[in-house]
Amino acid sequence: MANRQALSAPGSTDRRAGAADGDRAARLRWLMLALGTAAQASSFAFVYGLPYLIPTLRHTERLGLAGAGVLVACPTAGMLLALYAWGAAADRYGERVVLACGLGLATAALAGTLLVHGLVPLGLMFALAGAAGASVSAASGRVVLGWFAPEQRGLAMGIRQTSTPLGMLVAAVSMPPLAAAYGLRGALLFVTVLSAVMTVLTALLVVDPPRPPEPAPGAARPASPYSGSWTLWRIHGASALLVWPQFTVGAFGLVFLTEVRHWSAVEAGQLMAVGQALAAACRIGAGRWSDAVGSRLRPMRTLAAVVGALSLLLAACAQWWPSWASVLLLVVLCGLSASTNGLSFTSVAELAGPRWAGRALGVQNIGQNLTASLAPPLAGAIITSAGFGTAFGCAAGCALAAIAVVPVRAAGRPGR
Repeated sequence: MANRQALSAPGSTDRRAGAADGDRAARLRWLMLALGTAAQASSFAFVYGLPYLIPTLRHTERLGLAGAGVLVACPTAGMLLALYAWGAAADRYGERVVLACGLGLATAALAGTLLVHGLVPLGLMFALAGAAGASVSAASGRVVLGWFAPEQRGLAMGIRQTSTPLGMLVAAVSMPPLAAAYGLRGALLFVTVLSAVMTVLTALLVVDPPRPPEPAPGAARPASPYSGSWTLWRIHGASALLVWPQFTVGAFGLVFLTEVRHWSAVEAGQLMAVGQALAAACRIGAGRWSDAVGSRLRPMRTLAAVVGALSLLLAACAQWWPSWASVLLLVVLCGLSASTNGLSFTSVAELAGPRWAGRALGVQNIGQNLTASLAPPLAGAIITSAGFGTAFGCAAGCALAAIAVVPVRAAGRPGR
């Protein structure tokens, strides 16, 4: 009996050690997910918080509406110029360095906004903060995907993608009252401190996921995933098309409720907040669905079809029967139109591979941000000239067009 116990003890110790290592790895994965989500949300609190400061910007800096609009657009312009470069840096130097450096530079630029006045100086600082904060979009996605196995990545990226509505929620709750109580600099100080806190946390706690070994000297480096294939480009294009209905509904849902349904701005804002909460839930649900079926793109096509069909119904209701049905469709679309973001990002990173994921995610972000920048002014022009029904019909057309653009060939379960 003693001999059997002695013989079994080493194996038991190995199993216990393996279980302990597995528990530590599991905790580390979820910590990386929490840090990536929080870092992205803090960046978006600044980018999406600026529109809430338009009245304060106009009063403090003596700007017209056009000048205030230029300032609001500056962070997005900075992001577009820097996304690919940050992705390439993440591929080369790792996620932790890029996150810490990018957030640190964003903090410095935001601190600079506290010291300057005027359209050009503030615009420059806002653009620099947006360009530095773009590091989070590329690197935090790599951190999440690198630490999670394929059967968990959809859920993980869905949770991480809730950073957009979370950032918008933080901005909506904090920026207007801070600006009212402490002025423009008080609101900007808040996002500066938020960025500084995330800089410290990422520098101290982020752990780069395991990376494949470097090629031997003289060996050929991995080929670009874009060479000889249109698959990634099609995913970029489809996801950009699906941003159009998301931003049409998100940007003009409140206007529809106040001008067509004659709701108060407070009531309309509360309903749109429900839609943002639904958007966060839909992103998580879509990611879990993709894990269960072993495909990112099949659910993406299905959701595009549902968004297209519901947008057509909303267009018909807005044109001929703007009743309670249009309100219900608006809330549902606010959630479902945002559900495909995590699917497209996960698919792009998996198909690009660990050595190209940062650059591919940079391209993905550029396409989505370009559409996000173009959709509100163009949809607003359509509403002005042809009405809400036509604008929602155009959104439906973009969603239905995305069905044909999403590739079929890459829809199987991704490999490790």
